[in-house]
Amino acid sequence: MALAYLLASEDARLVGVASTAGNVPVDVVCSNNLGLLALCGAADIPVSRGSDRPLAIPLRTAEDTHGPLGLGYASLPDAGSELTSYDAAEAWVRAAREHRGELVGLATGPLTNLALAIREEPALPRMLHRLVIMGGAFNYGGNTTPVSEWNVSVDPEAAAEVFRVWGAAWGLEQPTHLPIVLGLNLTENAAMTPSILSRLAAAAGSATTPMSVLDDRGTRSAAANPLIRVLEDAMRFYFEFHFDQGEGYLAHLHDPLAAAVALDPDLVRYRRAPIDVELTGTLTRGMTVADWRGTWGKPPNAHVGVEVDPDAFFDRFIERVGPFAAGLA
Repeated sequence: MALAYLLASEDARLVGVASTAGNVPVDVVCSNNLGLLALCGAADIPVSRGSDRPLAIPLRTAEDTHGPLGLGYASLPDAGSELTSYDAAEAWVRAAREHRGELVGLATGPLTNLALAIREEPALPRMLHRLVIMGGAFNYGGNTTPVSEWNVSVDPEAAAEVFRVWGAAWGLEQPTHLPIVLGLNLTENAAMTPSILSRLAAAAGSATTPMSVLDDRGTRSAAANPLIRVLEDAMRFYFEFHFDQGEGYLAHLHDPLAAAVALDPDLVRYRRAPIDVELTGTLTRGMTVADWRGTWGKPPNAHVGVEVDPDAFFDRFIERVGPFAAGLA
């Protein structure tokens, strides 16, 4: 969904995709990225393989949430294209050097690759124009443990390293260049529903059958449009997961919202704060902590998203992705 939004946005030029292990193993992620880009007529965008494990702990994946291949019930065409000869960490560094001062970085998974990129090029934080991170939960419950969000929980050491290094690189000198961090407290407001999906299909000019909680599990999309069909099949699995969790027949669009904010930060209201990740707590490992009152005596190292208008986001998503999908038919 996030990639489709970026590809559909005329104000964005996607210069590379760094595949991140997390929801599923990294090689599956690579295949998904290549397949989706091929479906969208963007097979020339380079895709790089990231680390197959976090910095310090074994990898955990989330097939129960996103399906065995990370795409729910959706299937993608064989891409017919290859990964880059360099890994995802080097992809970050190459892109930052080539587009110094212009590159907007978007991290929608565990921060392993970004942390490794910073180790390779310590000046990376000062080379980017903006960094948007989907991760964490601020004054809000977690979705992995009672206090930890999934992306941070998969590799808390990487998240802690990125927050620390980025803050040290900019600090009070250029607060506008601090990373934008969008946690569950913000992204769970962007709840996709069957009715919104139906609006997307209509905007693509694609006939489809509206989804319902009464449908048989695994019912496949009837959409004629190939991209809408993939998105609906992916979303159905995600709807079913949320329904089983007692959250309703819906899906939280964490990453697409982050993609929208990467292009237009004004979609969200923020609070600046020093943030860090708990690494040693028996019950709180992976918790993202924001020092709103300045108790630590440290300068802010992030703009933390605290408010969003989900209707404005979904309107923009449909306005962009609908016509883009129509052009693929």
